[in-house]
Amino acid sequence: MSGDSSELEWALHVLVKNYDKYASGCCKKPRRISKKDFRKMLSRELNHMLTDTGNKRAADKLICDLDENKDGHISFEEYWTLIGGIASPIACLIRQQEHGTKFTK
Repeated sequence: MSGDSSELEWALHVLVKNYDKYASGCCKKPRRISKKDFRKMLSRELNHMLTDTGNKRAADKLICDLDENKDGHISFEEYWTLIGGIASPIACLIRQQEHGTKFTK
């Protein structure tokens, strides 16, 4: 990434790199994250935002919920479902904080 990238471009780059860090597969096959690597990603990368990231059952339930095609792996598209599911409540909190700040000044 070049030094003049926007914050959004930088954030997208980080999200894609994070997926690739845990995904397996070569250029001929779509890259996917295995259950084991997905649990590892949750505990290493999302332990401050998601509860029970070390809990195998909770992680497996999340995998089951995200795994739309039920192949036991998380595709890039399924990963984006996770990112959107995390980003949406955070966006609400940020808006509430901004809204609250405007009324307290």
